[in-house]
Amino acid sequence: MQYRKLGNSGMFVSAIAYGNWTTHGEQIGQDAATSCVRTALDLGITTFDTADAYAATKAESALGEALHGVRRESVEIFTKVYFPTGDGKNDRGLSRKHIMESINGSLRRLQTDYVDLYQAHRYDYQTPLEETMQAFADIVRAGKAHYIGVSEWTVEEIRGGAALAEELGIRLVSNQPQYNMLWRVIEPEVVPLSQELGLGQIVWSPLAQGVLTGKYTPGGAAPAASRFSTESGQLKAEHPYVQTTVLERVQSLRPLAEQAGLSMAAFAVAWVLQNPNVSAAIVGASRPEQLEDNVTAASVVLEPALLAQVDQVLGNVVERDPAKVESFLQRP
Repeated sequence: MQYRKLGNSGMFVSAIAYGNWTTHGEQIGQDAATSCVRTALDLGITTFDTADAYAATKAESALGEALHGVRRESVEIFTKVYFPTGDGKNDRGLSRKHIMESINGSLRRLQTDYVDLYQAHRYDYQTPLEETMQAFADIVRAGKAHYIGVSEWTVEEIRGGAALAEELGIRLVSNQPQYNMLWRVIEPEVVPLSQELGLGQIVWSPLAQGVLTGKYTPGGAAPAASRFSTESGQLKAEHPYVQTTVLERVQSLRPLAEQAGLSMAAFAVAWVLQNPNVSAAIVGASRPEQLEDNVTAASVVLEPALLAQVDQVLGNVVERDPAKVESFLQRP
C-alpha cells in the first residue's frame, strides 16, 4: 500500500480508501461488511469513507461495528453531511442545526469520539456559507473532527469556502469528486484551484460505477443484479456510461490493461492515482477478494505513453465539461 498526504495537511491516508456507499446496510449484512473491512486492514487500507445518508444511516453503523476493537489512531475515518437523514424539515442541508446534530449522530453510530475528516456532501444553496463554515469551525475546535472537506463543489464554491475557513482559523483540506477515465470534469478548473489552495482529491467512482471493469459489453445482457441492470436483465441504456460507443471504447482498453499487467478494474484505479492531486481513490466491495485486486493499483506507475494511449482509445467519449461538476445539478 502507498500512503499519501491529504492535500497540504500533515495527515497521511492510504492511496486506496474503502468506501461503503451502496454496500453496507443495503447489499450486504454486518458479517460480510466486517469481513470486507478486516480484509481492507490486512491489505494496508487505513482510510474508510462513509456518510450519514448512506443506507439511511445504517452504513455508518455497519462501519462502526466492523471497526470495533481496532486501534482508533491506526485508521482514518471520513464521513459526510448534507443529504436527508430523516423526514423533518431540518434533517438535511448544511444549516448549523443539521450539522451539529448530524456530527453527534455520526459519532454515535461510528462508535468514536471524533472523525478524521468531516465533509460537506454537497453545497447548500439554501444556507449562508458563513453559517456552514462557522459550524464546521466549531466542530473542529470541539475536537469532533480533525479536518474539514467538501464534495462536488464548483471552483467558485471551493474558493469561497476556503477563504471563510481561513478567516475562522481552519482550512479546507480535501474535495471528494467523481473522477475516472470517462469523467474528467474536475481537470480543467477544480484540480488547478485545489493545487493552489492545498486541497487533495479523494475521488469516488474510479471504476465509473463498474463500467471500467469491462463487465458491460456492447449488445450484451447486463450482469445480474448489477447497477445498470433492469428488472428484465437488460442494460439501462439511458445512462451515458452504458452507451454502445462508450462500451466499445472501454473494451478496447483491455490490451492496455494487459500491457500493464493489471485487471481492467486495477488499471482504472491505477489511472486515477496517476493524477498528483489525487490523495486517495475510494473503492467499494461486497466481497473481500474484490479489494485484493484493487489494492494492486496502489503501487503502479503507468508510463506517459500508456496514458496517452488511453486518451487515444477513449477519444470523444470522455466528459471534460467543468459545468458538469455535480453541484450545478443541485442548484434551485
